[in-house]
Amino acid sequence: MSVSIVARRYARAVLEIGVELGQLDGIVDEMAAFAAAWETSPELRNAIENPLVAHAAKKAVIGEVADRLGISPTTRHTVLLLVDRRRARALPYLAQTLRELADARKGLLRAEVTTAAPLSDTYYARLEAQLEKMTGKKVVVDRKTDPLLIAGVVTRIGDRILDGSLRTRLQSIKDSLMPPA
Repeated sequence: MSVSIVARRYARAVLEIGVELGQLDGIVDEMAAFAAAWETSPELRNAIENPLVAHAAKKAVIGEVADRLGISPTTRHTVLLLVDRRRARALPYLAQTLRELADARKGLLRAEVTTAAPLSDTYYARLEAQLEKMTGKKVVVDRKTDPLLIAGVVTRIGDRILDGSLRTRLQSIKDSLMPPA
């Protein structure tokens, strides 16, 4: 079974639990924090995925990470369940899917805006207003920078990409000037 299918199933279950407990936003943030720890720590991934590490030791590692991050029992049990079922690799996908499901429940769209350099808050506010007008939904902008863009903005909303970067424009000019091979 693919990781994305597993992540979606777990995310739906966690979403329902979060709604029932009235702690959805907290659980979403905690899952994101745990997923970030998972992605940034090769030691954590190795300890959990290594078949030579005893299951009790894996649970102890999860407990220690959960304590350091201040994770609620619901999130802790979810991560432990993933480890018990050998599905820990799905954690980053679960966190992302859970955020998407929670945002959809609130009627929010998340836009990832990548720029070559940080821009002013005024620019982001205008961009957010324009995206809300374009989509008809409330938009939350996640800011990223990538100096390789040279200049301009790349906006990703779901599976739509609006690419206004200089890098892409230069590539299209190059493609139009170069004869096909």
